[in-house]
Amino acid sequence: MPAPASAPAPGAASASGPGAVRPVPSPADALQPPAPDGHPPTAPAAAESAFRAPYAALTWGIVLSVGLVAFESMGVATVLPEIAGRLGGLHAYGWGLSALMLANLIGTVAAGRDADRHGPARPLAVGLVVFAAGCALAGAAPNWPAFLAGRFLQGLGVGAVMALAYTAIGLAYPRHLRARMFALVAGGWTVPSLIGPTVAAVIADHVSWRGVFVLLLPLIALAATLALPPLRRLHRSGDSGLAAPAATPARWWATPVARSVLLAAGTGVLLAGLQVRRPVLLVPLVLVGGAVAVLALRSVTPPGTLTARRGVPTGVVLRFLLCGAYFGSEAFLPLGLVRLRDLSASQAGLGLSAGAITWVLGAAWQGRADGRWSGRSRAVPITAGFAVLLVGIVVMALGVLVDAVPALTAVAGWAIGGAGMGVAFNAATTDAMEQAPEDRQGEAGGAMQLAQTLAVAVLSGLGGAAVSLASAYGSTVTVALSATFALTAALAAAGVLTAHRIRPAGRP
Repeated sequence: MPAPASAPAPGAASASGPGAVRPVPSPADALQPPAPDGHPPTAPAAAESAFRAPYAALTWGIVLSVGLVAFESMGVATVLPEIAGRLGGLHAYGWGLSALMLANLIGTVAAGRDADRHGPARPLAVGLVVFAAGCALAGAAPNWPAFLAGRFLQGLGVGAVMALAYTAIGLAYPRHLRARMFALVAGGWTVPSLIGPTVAAVIADHVSWRGVFVLLLPLIALAATLALPPLRRLHRSGDSGLAAPAATPARWWATPVARSVLLAAGTGVLLAGLQVRRPVLLVPLVLVGGAVAVLALRSVTPPGTLTARRGVPTGVVLRFLLCGAYFGSEAFLPLGLVRLRDLSASQAGLGLSAGAITWVLGAAWQGRADGRWSGRSRAVPITAGFAVLLVGIVVMALGVLVDAVPALTAVAGWAIGGAGMGVAFNAATTDAMEQAPEDRQGEAGGAMQLAQTLAVAVLSGLGGAAVSLASAYGSTVTVALSATFALTAALAAAGVLTAHRIRPAGRP
């Protein structure tokens, strides 16, 4: 419930009486011009908009940056078969996707930690430069190894951009605008991901596949021009204007970035193991890779994440459960509709589009309604979103797996799932970032993006392994997809049971 009008805001000190302490202004106040008396402006919250001064440039910069990442992810995936064929990389096709994903893990951790030490402007600038360098290298690559090197650089930049989008919102915008900004980020991802495959295919057919990468370069420069100046104006609490740097570990291999490299290596071994058909190799590779990844994960996420400690750690866990349930199901929806229900690729794509559109609508609704929820009560929309996502997975699975059910039921089911995803994703992100201290916004944003990348990688790998093993041992795609959808439904159900932990016990 909102605090009574007579009560001070949480954490605020009284400004009257002897020995009163002046409240520390929010970092978002740095973006606003001072009032004539030198104090931050006090315009009514209702009059503020993310698309008006002083936030407009930063808003467009964040949305454009996220949109570029979405276009790159979906557009390049569309033309990757042609690229692999022309550069002689068909034998190692999967690494065209895995190189970006594994580098994403490293970029996410490095950028998030650097943002907590020096503010978000510097790591975002570095991330955009590295992303642009990766696009240039991939677009000019003479062979497959050079292309993979470009994809790795792109992944470093992608991790930084996505982690810092959440960090910048948590630092630069007042509380009542954050949920709407997270909804805008969802839209900034969804729209380019819908049109990206078509645009990339047209460029590849009529110009060259290299043009897909060249197209991004001026847009990256525009995103930097919009986002970086406002972020540089952000001030941080403390005499120096920045959070105090954390103590540097005595050994280089104990640093978060070194551990993120170990996490990427362990995840790579895990994914490689999941592609092996022989259990005698699959099992040890998965066990070793998984053990290494979990050990590294403990040091690159907030303490208590692996045990779902209340507060920000639970927010990270909820991000993993959400993305595992949603993307793990979505990755195999087209396969099921085409292989089991004899739909065309375009018809199967309707399911993906339906889920993407309702995700945006769900996030937009939650962003507008966020003022109704405060503190513990925000667990309500998170729980409801998980429950709706669970219903969507079940309905979608029935449409894919049961011949007696119309195939397009799967499309309707995924529209339901997308709406639940939008509500829960937005509410959980808003609450977790709201609880993160100002000097650990980068760590929190990076950890959630890290959880998302891991969830997509692991669930896609597990589903792919199920399909591969079913084919190798005389089983059917139906059995493999049944196991995959059962796992993703279980993740959604776990989210329903975990959402109440988003706030520490006793906190309003």
